Amino acid sequence: MVLPAGAPAGVLIRNPWPVLAILCLGFFMILLDTTIVNIAVPSIITSLGASLDQILWVLNAYILVYAALLIPAGRLGELYGQRTLFLIGIVIFVLASAGCGFAQSTQQLLAARAAQGLGGALLTPQTLALLTEVFPPRSRGVALGVWGATAGVAAAAGPLLGGLIVSDLGWRWIFYVNLPIGALAIAGALALVPDLKPARDHDIDLVGVLLAAAGMTLLVYGLIEGHRFNWGAFWGPLTIVEMLVAGGLLVVAFILWERLHPQPLIPTLLFLDRNFAVASVVGALVGFALLAFFFVFALYLQSARGMSALQAGLLISPLPLASMFTAPVAGHLSDRIGGKPILILGLLLFGVGFAGEGLLAGPDSPALTMVPAMVVTGAGLGMTFAPLTALALEGIRPATAGVAAGVLNTTRQVGSVLGGAVIGAMLQIQLASRLHEEALARTSALPPEVRDRVLQLYSGTGAVSMGGSAGSATAGAAPEVASQVTAAVQAIFSHGFVEAMRAPMLTGAGVLFAAAVISLAFRRGRVPAGDQPEAVRTATS
Repeated sequence: MVLPAGAPAGVLIRNPWPVLAILCLGFFMILLDTTIVNIAVPSIITSLGASLDQILWVLNAYILVYAALLIPAGRLGELYGQRTLFLIGIVIFVLASAGCGFAQSTQQLLAARAAQGLGGALLTPQTLALLTEVFPPRSRGVALGVWGATAGVAAAAGPLLGGLIVSDLGWRWIFYVNLPIGALAIAGALALVPDLKPARDHDIDLVGVLLAAAGMTLLVYGLIEGHRFNWGAFWGPLTIVEMLVAGGLLVVAFILWERLHPQPLIPTLLFLDRNFAVASVVGALVGFALLAFFFVFALYLQSARGMSALQAGLLISPLPLASMFTAPVAGHLSDRIGGKPILILGLLLFGVGFAGEGLLAGPDSPALTMVPAMVVTGAGLGMTFAPLTALALEGIRPATAGVAAGVLNTTRQVGSVLGGAVIGAMLQIQLASRLHEEALARTSALPPEVRDRVLQLYSGTGAVSMGGSAGSATAGAAPEVASQVTAAVQAIFSHGFVEAMRAPMLTGAGVLFAAAVISLAFRRGRVPAGDQPEAVRTATS
């Protein structure tokens, strides 16, 4: 079924809601993998012997490839058909998920995660492009709300689902579970999703892709690996600082190239629509904070508090439950009073809950004291994605929705990549300092030779043991001394991690408060199609 250029959207499908269900299923599976892995981090560290910086790459390899290829994938959908790219994306993602589950080393897991990112990038922009084509204008707002809420629910549900899976089946099954979900999505797409070919002629800007991917990779690599190399030379005379500068220059070169290219990856004219421009910034900040929260808090619960993956998932469960309750309410209220006040309230609640968790978390804090903050965080998260998506696309015509969706998702994922890198770097720096301070304070009663071994564990700038292992410090020691050392190391890590996590957590909360302030710039009320800037209406025509 080919859609002629300029044909009205929403006239080819009698009942588009089953199509939405399949699109959201694929979208949910892709976004779930941005957070579900966090709850499995301690298990992966133990199983594969990974360090903290390697684990950061396991998280960011997926998001980095995903973010870099989202917009080119949107263009491929316009050239070869959105359903075709949707199906190809699912197949690649499912095969890569199997590769993640079979991985026997950190390097193999990294490669498979990058392949997952490729599959996710091919799939995601097709979902919103198809949605805007098959839904008529009168029901498109509700469909957009469901699509946007799917992102929030997937992000929030990851830790709980991950905890259940890791505890019962092991960490590899957080990837194997994608196989039956992917098979269902493939069957549903073949049976229900129409093969719409918009027949738009576009080139793929390979130079833009390379500039963006290289710039982001250098920035992320520098931030993640900077602490390991003490922010100095990492390869011959080349330093981490020089790498960060080079990454920044490549990003600037990408922006300049896009302004000059006749068919840019990111049509800069889209940003003439104020709501879309503001939503892109806010989405990036939300992505930054979201990944920071799930990464740091999952490590805290399991590594510092010694909880199992299931216990950690259950403790976090009030967050997705609250999010699933507020998401549909937020969508309904957005239709009645506009998305702006709902979004601002959601961001403020999200930030307050985030800060509360960072301040309430302690080495021995009763679990129930953190539940109210979890509920507030989840309520705010549920009020964020649907109104943000609706506000972003108010002034965007369906013909440009595919590339607009790609840009919007890209900015959010770029925020996630930077959030993981920046928060990871902050955590590593804080850990090195706090653990050394705790070691000095908590080993004074140990015999001098044993104390020196313990202090040596926390004297470098490299990755530290996330489990607080006594390691070689107890070698040859008497049983009572070995017991003292084990207790001291556990206390050093739990107290040191709690102190180290406060700065990253409060930084994430501050980012959300900044997003709430920026959201004041949203224009309220829907924009009639004829009132859109002509440049926006024709940006990708």
